[in-house]
Amino acid sequence: MSRDICICQEFLTEAHRAKIRSAADQAGLVPHFFTPDQFEEAAACLQHCEILYAHSPDLLRSAPASLKWYCCSYAGVDPYCKDPSVFANPDCMLTNSNGYGVTIAEHVVMVTLMLLRRMPEYEAVVRDRGWSNQLPIRSIRDNAFTLLGTGNIGVNVAQRLRGMGAAKITGLSRSGQAVPGFDEVYPISRLEEFLPSVKVLVMSLPGTPETIHILNRDRIALLPPDAYIINVGRGTAIEQEPLIEALNSGRLAGAALDVMDPEPLPPNHPLWNARNLILTPHVSGNMTLGYTCDVNVEMFCADLLRYGRCEPLKNLVDRTRGY
Repeated sequence: MSRDICICQEFLTEAHRAKIRSAADQAGLVPHFFTPDQFEEAAACLQHCEILYAHSPDLLRSAPASLKWYCCSYAGVDPYCKDPSVFANPDCMLTNSNGYGVTIAEHVVMVTLMLLRRMPEYEAVVRDRGWSNQLPIRSIRDNAFTLLGTGNIGVNVAQRLRGMGAAKITGLSRSGQAVPGFDEVYPISRLEEFLPSVKVLVMSLPGTPETIHILNRDRIALLPPDAYIINVGRGTAIEQEPLIEALNSGRLAGAALDVMDPEPLPPNHPLWNARNLILTPHVSGNMTLGYTCDVNVEMFCADLLRYGRCEPLKNLVDRTRGY
């Protein structure tokens, strides 16, 4: 009897499938490929599979208790950690795919430049067919950045900011351990010490109980008026009402949010009309960049080979911690 893998992804090329087939063959498994619009077929196949590679809580819920490993092709796995009932097998391993660092870092650079060069305000000028062009701007060069999160995304952001001449890059993480590319890294428990001197705050935190409203009303009040906030992690990390108030009153220079709470953002939500705010509909990661897709498949195949050798999986998630 064959040992089977159910693969349900929309981004796979034939080259990706060939790579997966090769790794599966070495691991002694047989892959079966589906796209998300083949849900019923994938769910039927899943009943005799020990591995699922997808990004679908609904498909996971249809898996039998014999499923041994669920590889989520997204970096954020909070839906699976918040609701253990999605796993029929409580011992089923969960891995994520944190290879979004390059594309998200490029998004951060883009919105950072837009904020520093006052693009939200210039867009308003152009929209009104005006010709004001003397707003003072700032640069990444010789600027200071505070990165809330020093994982794959944070490291890639730091590398690109450094390459563009950033003067100082400070990281804040759960452990506070040193990370290459950062001038300093401190425990996230010291966040309030750093907020009064923040110039640009980049947030790339996972969605866990500890990160919900980590930037709350009191902490937003600690930020200086010339500070910018960029969030590419989870929308729940920011208390949105005081952020909107600070933006509309000029208490903050601006913000860029690729994630918000809720998503999709309702048409009448006040975030749409907040001043000096760049909103994007959760597009900084996604599977729209070919390189991201390649890395995603490479990570799955590398862990698949480890699985075949009965070795620990590199991208294993601690479901109690959420990452």
